[in-house]
Amino acid sequence: MTHADNGLAGGGRVQLDSLLGMLDEALERLATAREFAKPAKLPRLLDIARRVLLQDGGCAALEERAQRLEEAGVFLGSDWASPHILQPSLTTYALQSQDAATVVIEVLSELRMLAVARGEYLHPQLAAEQAHHFLTQVLAINLSMLFTPPSEAERASQGRLVPIPRALLRHLAERIGYEHIIDRLIDEIWRMLQQRPIQVDDIKRMVTQIAICRANPDIDLGGSGQGAERLVSSLYGPTQGCREDPGLSVYRQRLESMDRAALQSEATGFARAMHDTGLVSPYHPVLLRHLLEHGDHLLAEALGLSATGRDCMFCYHELVRELIRRAVYPETSQAIYGLALMLERGILYQPPVAPAIWRQLGLSLSDWSRRRLVAAYGDAVSPAARLLEGVLCMLGLPLGVGQGNNPTCQSARALSMWAYNDPDYLLQMVVWAARDDEIVMHFEGQSISSRESVAGVAVELPMDLDPVSLIVVPHLDRIYAEMGRRCVGREGDPHRWVNPEFHGWWAGRGFSINVDVATGQMVDLDGFLRHFYACYHPYYNGNQPLIHPQPAGVAITDSAARFVGWHAISVLRVALDPAGVMRVYFFNPNNDSGQDWGDGVKVSTAGNGERFGESSLPFAQFASRLYIFHYDPLESGELAAVDQDELDQVIGYIQRSWGAERLPPGGLQAGRQPSA
Repeated sequence: MTHADNGLAGGGRVQLDSLLGMLDEALERLATAREFAKPAKLPRLLDIARRVLLQDGGCAALEERAQRLEEAGVFLGSDWASPHILQPSLTTYALQSQDAATVVIEVLSELRMLAVARGEYLHPQLAAEQAHHFLTQVLAINLSMLFTPPSEAERASQGRLVPIPRALLRHLAERIGYEHIIDRLIDEIWRMLQQRPIQVDDIKRMVTQIAICRANPDIDLGGSGQGAERLVSSLYGPTQGCREDPGLSVYRQRLESMDRAALQSEATGFARAMHDTGLVSPYHPVLLRHLLEHGDHLLAEALGLSATGRDCMFCYHELVRELIRRAVYPETSQAIYGLALMLERGILYQPPVAPAIWRQLGLSLSDWSRRRLVAAYGDAVSPAARLLEGVLCMLGLPLGVGQGNNPTCQSARALSMWAYNDPDYLLQMVVWAARDDEIVMHFEGQSISSRESVAGVAVELPMDLDPVSLIVVPHLDRIYAEMGRRCVGREGDPHRWVNPEFHGWWAGRGFSINVDVATGQMVDLDGFLRHFYACYHPYYNGNQPLIHPQPAGVAITDSAARFVGWHAISVLRVALDPAGVMRVYFFNPNNDSGQDWGDGVKVSTAGNGERFGESSLPFAQFASRLYIFHYDPLESGELAAVDQDELDQVIGYIQRSWGAERLPPGGLQAGRQPSA
């Protein structure tokens, strides 16, 4: 080990100032180099940065240079160049890499996030809240590295790189505040769980890390973490029979000696924990499979069913039992929650649904589908069982579908809409994709095959998806892109024609947009808003509730109200919230729908009358971010006589955010009328 590498280990410490002088020189050379020459300049800079990170104060010094480092091109051409799409769950692998360049670039990326979160760097792609949220998750996922020394395995694999990840995590924790890490993490977990996402693996990993830290006598959490008990117990000890987390085999033996009263108590405890949190303990499948031999009533108790769910289960008890046998394992425990909520919805009473699920049980998966499921989830259970878990979760939680940072929001919205509104159609899509490796849809009378349409919106096939999305989204993405290509040359936005054909007959053929596609300027904003009020606001549409979810498009803004991009959502309903405020309740196909869109427009996911998975905003705030909506042209009626004060309020939100530079020279009334 050289003197330069001794760093934190002591002895012959190289002065930080000297290293920073070298770093600044290398940084200047990188910044002034032409783009094609930057890769040759980068290795020297990364090597100096590695040596800086081994010094006390090294992280702080690099945090100060975060903006300059990015603007010089440190992340150019890599995944780190787009911080808004980075996944916290992948940081562990990068920080524990044996490749020095990977570790250093990951650390520089986290320090950039910290500079953004602290307001030191106003990033064009990332809001401070997003960066803070990302770092909270990074700390959560890497708690073991933060609180425990490196193992011998880490020392052997990473060698002189070992101190760097821990120095970073300590620096992040000090900046955010040690005393708040666990508490904020717990609050964050509960906030996410209120949205009832289908994908909960990251949440379970966070809860597991909290449990490990709480159980380790060498880790002092101070007064924090008091609210973790419910989360930890819901996974690792929700009932008397598994209170001390004895292991699955021990718990299985205990069940054999329990009488009916004890089994009843176990069933009730598991059901309560599952419905309280949305998380399912790996012990729960052990009980459920045991109860297959003890009658339907205990099964219904273990699923936590109401009278509606019980009636549905008793009517289709053979199907339910077969679903438990084929889909419910400790590795697929969330299937239990999906099954329970599917029964509560009563959708098995729709004539096509039960036969379609029987077909799913006997489905032969294609080689491509099997390989994709194994690549994403491993082979602990069969790919068929994994897909069946995904089907149950999507039918039970139709608003829990998330596409994360993948550019497939249209496909995610379609899957949610079908699960919500037309479950047998969703099941048909799953069969076509999983068995045939092909989906065929129609656009204006002409068939479109996903097999023949090779290019989709997504550049790469996304892997961080639920099992159904993992199999179906690649096909839908190609079909959606092909529908768009068939609209090339038509005037206006292609969603006018694509959305009704892609999503279903219930999507209104009427279409209104407030942006001129050719120029990006706003057109007839007053008419657009009055039209939206007339179609959707109960006070102006004759108190007509929304019957089917409707596709819509919103202009997403960050917490500084800056325009980020266009996003597909679906409007679910419009109603008064508990405080008497008229709100739009909508589905946002994102893994986290609680977002700050700036200027006081904060999307709510709980506490304002939302059902699981819904987002909501007051009507005027929602209208201020809307740029596309669909409607039934035969029911649109007159333009609403909306009070001018309310319209001015909406227009004010637009002017202070994404519309600031889109208003035409002639003012708000200028431009063409929106097409219907």
